[in-house]
Amino acid sequence: MATEILLQPSRVALYARVSTLNHNQDPELQLAELREYATRRGWAIAEEFVDRGVSGSKESRPALNRLMADAHRRRFDAVLVWKIDRFGRSLKHLVNALAELDARGVAFVSMRDNLDLTTPSGRLMFQIIGAMAEFERSLIQERVRAGLRNARARARDWDGLVRLWMPRRLPACALPGLRGGPLHAS
Repeated sequence: MATEILLQPSRVALYARVSTLNHNQDPELQLAELREYATRRGWAIAEEFVDRGVSGSKESRPALNRLMADAHRRRFDAVLVWKIDRFGRSLKHLVNALAELDARGVAFVSMRDNLDLTTPSGRLMFQIIGAMAEFERSLIQERVRAGLRNARARARDWDGLVRLWMPRRLPACALPGLRGGPLHAS
């Protein structure tokens, strides 16, 4: 961890999100449980951040942006969410946001998922999530490289199908039919 996280936060920020405004989704359901949880833990609620009608796949959300800005200013010791998918749906976004909070010494607690970065087991889970994200990035890079190798191996010359790559030393005008290059004799 980049900085030492306060093991017993005193000030907590609540974050709630609902993706639509018209399906009777009410963030108050999340907030009521979060308030009760914070009270049981003895945490003072610094502020409630609520995004209404915003998809969790969007990294930039008005309330989330304010929450992250306030985390930079250390206006609270922890962020409490009802469920981790309320905070973000993309693994990359989650890992980056949690790492940013960690760098500021702000803990993260997902009530329903039992993910509490104020505890040793919660911090271990965060490390596992980060390792999985790194593993996923490596797999994607490996697949892209394999796809490029396969495409190059299947490339054909100009007499047949489209050539997928071209050596850099060969000028384009030397290829048949391109920019005044010599044409095949029929």
